[in-house]
Amino acid sequence: MDDNFFDSVYQVVRLIPHGRVTSYGAIGKYLGAPRSARMVGWAMNGAHGVSPTVPAHRVVNSKGLLTGKIHFSTPFAMEENLEKEGVEIKNDQVVNFKNVFWDPSEDLNLER
Repeated sequence: MDDNFFDSVYQVVRLIPHGRVTSYGAIGKYLGAPRSARMVGWAMNGAHGVSPTVPAHRVVNSKGLLTGKIHFSTPFAMEENLEKEGVEIKNDQVVNFKNVFWDPSEDLNLER
């Protein structure tokens, strides 16, 4: 596992606005590794306990499914955290996914 890649993932995830979500693949694409969605998932799995805090609950799959929910303290923690931010969830999926989706490639003007 590449710690530098994980750190880069964490930096991007910390920039996801409150009440928005992004996908594993969108993060990988932004970081110049478009086929790294699974590696981004591994980074999210290891994000618990990282300081400063990484809002891993804001990262979902490309269809808006809460596929990472099994890695949280309870099976409902990811959904609860998103709902506290105003993101509606139904059947483990983000409702109005396109409206709350945050694309780092479009929304960040950062030099990498």
